[in-house]
Amino acid sequence: MTSSQHQAWLFYMPLAKQAALLKDDLLEPVDRLLEDAPLIELVRHCLGSRSPASTRTGRPSMAPDRLLRCCVLKHLKGWSFRQLARELPCNLIYRQFTHFDAEATPDHSVFSRTFALLSPEVTEKIHQRVVGLARQKGVAKGHKMRTDTTAVESNVHFPTDSALLGDGIRVLSRSLKRIATQCKRGALEVVHHGRAVKHRLLEISRAAKSRSEASRQRMCDSYDKLLALTRKVVRQASEVVQRWKSGRLKMVGNQREVAKQAAQLRHFLPLLEKVISQTKQRVREGNTRVAGKVLSLFEPHTQVIRKGKAHKPNEFGRLVRLDEVEHGIVSGYKILEGNAADSNSWMPALDQHQACFGHLPKMATADRGFFSAKNESEAEARGVEKVALPARGRLSRKRAERQKQRWFKRALRWRAGCEATISTLKHPFSMWRATYKGEPGFQRYVGWSVITKNLFSIARWERKNRAQEERECCKWLELPPDGGSC
Repeated sequence: MTSSQHQAWLFYMPLAKQAALLKDDLLEPVDRLLEDAPLIELVRHCLGSRSPASTRTGRPSMAPDRLLRCCVLKHLKGWSFRQLARELPCNLIYRQFTHFDAEATPDHSVFSRTFALLSPEVTEKIHQRVVGLARQKGVAKGHKMRTDTTAVESNVHFPTDSALLGDGIRVLSRSLKRIATQCKRGALEVVHHGRAVKHRLLEISRAAKSRSEASRQRMCDSYDKLLALTRKVVRQASEVVQRWKSGRLKMVGNQREVAKQAAQLRHFLPLLEKVISQTKQRVREGNTRVAGKVLSLFEPHTQVIRKGKAHKPNEFGRLVRLDEVEHGIVSGYKILEGNAADSNSWMPALDQHQACFGHLPKMATADRGFFSAKNESEAEARGVEKVALPARGRLSRKRAERQKQRWFKRALRWRAGCEATISTLKHPFSMWRATYKGEPGFQRYVGWSVITKNLFSIARWERKNRAQEERECCKWLELPPDGGSC
């Protein structure tokens, strides 16, 4: 495994002196935080645990400090892997920040494979270490806590049954074609239904624009034809899997490629059968609330999230709970199942805070979605001094007097800052849509967005604290604020 100690090239030294003069207000403070030895050791241990001999044999991989810094840079800029591989070699500041300097930078595929090694569990440990740094520096003391939930989108197109059936036919046909190229001539004949599928999708789209009974009938007829095509491809794919498993498929090519494509078929077949079932129930029976509905063949963990937004009533992704303490530090995050009520997330948020800081907050607040009499009484019974959960509906006189108290109003004003934190995570730190594949990739993406945001919150607090100390020093020496160094 590559060491984190990098020796500069001899001919790069003159350029390095000039590059050192280039400063970035965002990256320079974070650069010092990423020199933390336990952080680098977590990444090193993860890279070395791929196989028992990873630390001794094999080609040198990306150095752990470089991998850590590239992850932070990618989520700060909101780049894809291709953009990261394109921008990194062209900018001296990015080279200096990621410690690549004059050395060759990896290809986008190397970034993709290496980033995937940082599992959700390792990402959570890195997040805990960053929160630990905030505690050590006094940025986050854990005396106050605010929590909220938000929907993070999966990287999927708008899920319609017709589009899912078309995706399924395309994916199964592609795998069947690749298996056929490795088989003996004539052993497997694959019919391409791409043109027929395109016509059926266009017919359904046109018929859905009108609410007349004739259009409804045309749409049902087009769905019947599309379902017939899908069942035909599913039957052929199931037969090919059975023939390959029993050894009756005559092959002359690469056995490993056939095994890979057969695994793809086994993965997609159950999902496509669910899509066929939910399409029949919706189109023929009018049942739009099928349990366990598949919204994407490629991101099957995607769920429908309804947050009551007028401009976006349905969001397709996962619900994420974010717990925040002082100075914008997100102390915890959790990917929730389904469209769970916010009131079910209040006590887990307090448990997470106690596990992180070793004590409960003195003041805890959230929006009215988290309110219930049980949540409020349990938090107070466990020792939270000030619980600010605004009640829903018409307030009693006693409840109205409680919510008019000064401490309650101040807590709610502080709680409103959680909305700004969510907006910051989704836009500057690109958490609005998770682009990593699969449910583990979704968890990693959310985790790294939170980690990057926390690093910059710590750096911003340190810079603000340092400026305050300089002002006090200049005031003590009776110098103007811009009158030179103190």
